[in-house]
This record gives sequence, structure tokens and C-alpha cells, in this order.
Amino acid sequence: MLLTHSGEYVQLLTPRGERVDAPGFDPWVADIGSAELRSLYEDMLISRRLDTEATALQRQGEIGLWPPLLGQEAAQVGSAHALRQSDFVFGSYRENAVAYCRGVDLTTMISVWRGNANAGWNPYDISMAAPAIIIGAQTLHAVGYAMGCDFDASDDISIAYFGDGATSQGDVNEAMVFAASYAAPVIFFCQNNQYAISEPVGVQATKPIADRAPGFGIPSIRVDGNDVLAVFAATAIAADRARSGNGPTFIEAVTYRMGPHTTSDDPTRYRSDDELAEWRAKDPLDRVERYLTRIGALDDTETARISEHSDTVARELRAAIRALRPPEPLSFFDNVFAEPNRHLARQRSQHEAYLASFDGGELS
Repeated sequence: MLLTHSGEYVQLLTPRGERVDAPGFDPWVADIGSAELRSLYEDMLISRRLDTEATALQRQGEIGLWPPLLGQEAAQVGSAHALRQSDFVFGSYRENAVAYCRGVDLTTMISVWRGNANAGWNPYDISMAAPAIIIGAQTLHAVGYAMGCDFDASDDISIAYFGDGATSQGDVNEAMVFAASYAAPVIFFCQNNQYAISEPVGVQATKPIADRAPGFGIPSIRVDGNDVLAVFAATAIAADRARSGNGPTFIEAVTYRMGPHTTSDDPTRYRSDDELAEWRAKDPLDRVERYLTRIGALDDTETARISEHSDTVARELRAAIRALRPPEPLSFFDNVFAEPNRHLARQRSQHEAYLASFDGGELS
């Protein structure tokens, strides 16, 4: 059975960096040796470096807003690595580590937060939909795509990422009804980071969130979301179920948002320093580093190389954001409708006249 006991979760790497047995899950990571684990660690470290750089860019006025993923690197990188490139990802606004693993161009990843793009990257470039701002809406999109894969007799699947707060939204529950009814090849991946903005998860869930899915007829896995190996194994199992025609799986990755909800949030208003310290001791990067060091697979030379790589990527991100030119003032009319219409043309003309009324009459 996939469903774990209430209150427990699957773990393969402890916070101290010790490898523990997890029957039923170990075979799914049997091919992950030292080199593969270093690759996972490197992607996690780069994702954190990109995240802290983007946060700094927002504080410096280079971008308007940023949703940090600090602390959730294992949940995102581990699951992303368990997918095929042809599988389609539907995420929220926080899955930038997933986007990095999918190969997103750094300029397109950041442009939407600077106000230079309507939706960021082209979904078909990396098989990942543009970030969903409406909470939980992407779960319906993921189920619809998965049903399309079935209709096309494809063994590709879809995955929907969302937070614990989204599970109270009707869209998520409706998506699970459809997925179960049609045995859609989709993974529901809930990153339970303990807070829906400022509300702790206990306000909306008195029992583990993973316990909800079986009520819809969907098996679930509750996994340590700070354990990259456990997350990889759980996602690989769910993906195999979906490809084999056995329908959806719900994964609850128990993790923690160490930063604010967004850069406009102040988490010190609703959580304690002691709580933050408790979760910092479970840091997803530290446990991998400790394990790799313990088995002799990470030395000073390799650590320096990975650190330099992460700094290089961060420099590329900063250069990319500063190279973006401001969008043309009238460009936001271009993609409102697929076909031009007179109503939009009138609004565009009126706005053009308004802009021309300023000193100089320049549209810039």
C-alpha cells in the first residue's frame, strides 16, 4: 500500500545525514549513486543561491516581488528529477527550483517579477506551464492535460504542485474528483510548508493532509519533504503508477518555508524564533552534504566547484535582470485577445492619447 500511517512519513536520509532503510522505497533510488546524489545536491544549492539572489534583487528595487522557496529545495529538486522531460508540470508561483531543473532560461524566469512579461517562460520550451497565481487553479489544468495524454495514448503524465493552503480550495478537491473518476495519469504534489501565508497548517487540517486523498479514491504518500532521496522515490513511484494506467497519486511533502510567503510578508509576526531554529536543524541541503561527506563523495575541491557554479548562475541571473529593457507602454494590449477587436482598439487609442498628454508626448 502507498498510504502511510497517519502522522508518519517516509524518510531515507535523516537530518544528521544518515541513510536509513525504507522498505518499498529503497529500490526506487537504487540507481542513485554518489555522482547522482551530488547532482541533486548541486541543483539544490544552485536553487537556493538563485532564490537568495532574487530576494536581494527585490530588496534593491530591481524586481517588484519574489516568492522565496528557501527550505523547500529537496521537495522541488527531488520531484523534478524523477520526471521525464516530456512530462508536463503545472506549478504555483514558488516552483522556481523545478523550473531551473527543467532548464528554464534565467531571463524568462525573472522577467515576470520585474514586470517585463505577462507570464514568464514559454510553457512548451520546458514542458512546464507558466506560474499560476490563482491558488489551486493549476490542479484542474494538470488533470485536463493528463486526461489528454490518455486520449492520445501517450505514457506521458502531468504533475500539479501546490501548497498546504491550496488544499482548502474547491479547485483542488474538484481536480481530485475528476482525476479519480477518469484514472487520470497525474500526480498531486502538495508541499506542506506549514503556513498558508500567515495561517499555520493546523488551522485547516487537524490530521495529515495526505489522509484526505483516499477519500477521493486516490492513494497517498506522506514523505519527509526535506529529504531529497525520499521525495525522489515517492515521485518515481507515483509516476510509474500513472504511466501504468493506475491513475493519480497524492504526495504530501512535509517541509518548511524558512523565508517569508513573499518579500512583502513579515513572518516574524506569526512564528517564533524557536520554531524556525527547529526546522533549520532539518535543513534539506545540510543532510545531503553530511551524507556525501560521510561516504567520502564530497571533498573541498568538489565543494568549491559547486559553490563557484552557484555563484556564476547567480551572476547570470543578476546580469539578465539588469539587461531587461522596460516594456513598451502600449504592449500590454497585444495579448489580451487572440484576435483584435474594436473595443480593445478603442481602449488602446485612449491610453495612447493619455500617454501623449504628458510633457514631451513621448510613449516611454
